[in-house]
Amino acid sequence: MNKIYSKHRNFILYGLIGGICTVVDIAIFYLLQITEMHYLLDNIISYNIGIILSFFLNRHYNFKIKDKPKTRFLSFYLISLLGLGLCEVLLWIFTDGLHINSLLSKIIATIIVGVFQFICVQRITFKKAASKIE
Repeated sequence: MNKIYSKHRNFILYGLIGGICTVVDIAIFYLLQITEMHYLLDNIISYNIGIILSFFLNRHYNFKIKDKPKTRFLSFYLISLLGLGLCEVLLWIFTDGLHINSLLSKIIATIIVGVFQFICVQRITFKKAASKIE
């Protein structure tokens, strides 16, 4: 069991942190839905709050890479904006195209986008700097 955890530690922690951020994201989305704003605008607001929370939790607890915070945040945020764009398209397809409830559509889209973002974040934002050979 230890070998499995060691091998997949980043993915497991990313999933746990992602779960926490997703609960926050969806809770805010739900609360905004009560105000009867448009679901795509609600998604943009809630998603951005989740992005910021996710960056700080992943930086501190998961990848533990604390150099270049501004550069890494910009990279994380740009990747997350791609995820947001994908999430918006999926949310629109599920809600308007397939007539699925907007909250359920948000949950489905968030899961799909989460996998995409993990791969990008791990390989780009929190990639460890190559060791310099002296």
